[in-house]
Amino acid sequence: MIGMIGILFRAFGRKVALRDKLLATHFPLLLVLLLIGGVGVLVLHSTASTAAVGVESRVWAQVARLSVGMALLLLAMLLDVRLWLRIAYPFYGLALLLLLLVEFAGSQSMGAQRWLRFASVSFQPAEMMKIALVLALARYYHLLPVERIKRFSAMPMPLLLIAMPTLLLLRQPDLGTAVLLLLLGIGVLFLAGVRYRYFFTAGILGLCSLPLIWQFLHAYQIKRIMTFLWPEQDPMGAGWHILQSKIALGSGGVFGRGYMSGSQNTLNFLPEKETDFIFTVLAEELGLMGSLTLMLMYLVALLFVFLVALRSGSHFGRILAMGLGVNFFLHAFANIAMVTGLIPVVGMPLPLVSYGGSAVVALLFGFGLVMNVHVHQTIAPAAAPALR
Repeated sequence: MIGMIGILFRAFGRKVALRDKLLATHFPLLLVLLLIGGVGVLVLHSTASTAAVGVESRVWAQVARLSVGMALLLLAMLLDVRLWLRIAYPFYGLALLLLLLVEFAGSQSMGAQRWLRFASVSFQPAEMMKIALVLALARYYHLLPVERIKRFSAMPMPLLLIAMPTLLLLRQPDLGTAVLLLLLGIGVLFLAGVRYRYFFTAGILGLCSLPLIWQFLHAYQIKRIMTFLWPEQDPMGAGWHILQSKIALGSGGVFGRGYMSGSQNTLNFLPEKETDFIFTVLAEELGLMGSLTLMLMYLVALLFVFLVALRSGSHFGRILAMGLGVNFFLHAFANIAMVTGLIPVVGMPLPLVSYGGSAVVALLFGFGLVMNVHVHQTIAPAAAPALR
């Protein structure tokens, strides 16, 4: 792997030694990510103890995915920053092509067609698209003259970049991921400096179009919204997930019932406890203090990301790091808000904690790009490559 990195460095005009880049690693951020991943493995061990597949297969599969993600993080961090600038659009195009391929060759699960399978490996192209969208928008605004950013004439291209994958996700159907991708794109536009009045106008138009949007929702999506508003109407059916989640959150109290001692977990009352509702397992076993500790880790990681963005010497680096930080925040917020009943159940994994491959690998790859921005800012400006 190191040899391949060296070849890529030479191909793109390397000016900085590999050793210098490794020494410039953002070790505090890396440590926080490892801690969050470690918490995920421990909680997953607790959920797997009552699962039919057994403890070891789930835990070691998650460790393997975290390892792959860390390898990609290292690769993304060490490659020349100019490489990521140059391939931003091709990378976006590849992600869009894979999303389109899902339409024709995707595998189905729980009524949705969202995955691609190669041999024994399956992955969700939507996770790759989140990173690709931020990369593409960062390149667009980096190359755009500052005086043009606030003009309406600069809006069609980024809106098209956001709209194409969002519409493909709606066809799968994957409303939750489509909304998250839309919010991610809007967040990047806001951070890039687009005029506030455009967001205000879009918000008004969005509210006015809600009755029309309602007509196009699938039956299960309408059911999720109604369950969110009145879960008690069907406590043994559609409302089961969120009601059991709230019971687990409440039974944990301040300090929790103890590791691997949560009744909702051990008695299998919690649905999707390895993935979407894994936060409730942690909350029941480690209580409010354990939940706040995990959320504090997320907050610290976000603070590190935004500090990297603020210190970046290029517009590309600032938008890239901030955009990836927004993506991380949206994942964490959506999952925690979902299991606590603040938003409808949308099937969003808890970052680096939930059992799964695509989201874990994609998020760590994104953090590798953040560290790439940090590395090229930390190294002396005279040695760091200029972005063109």
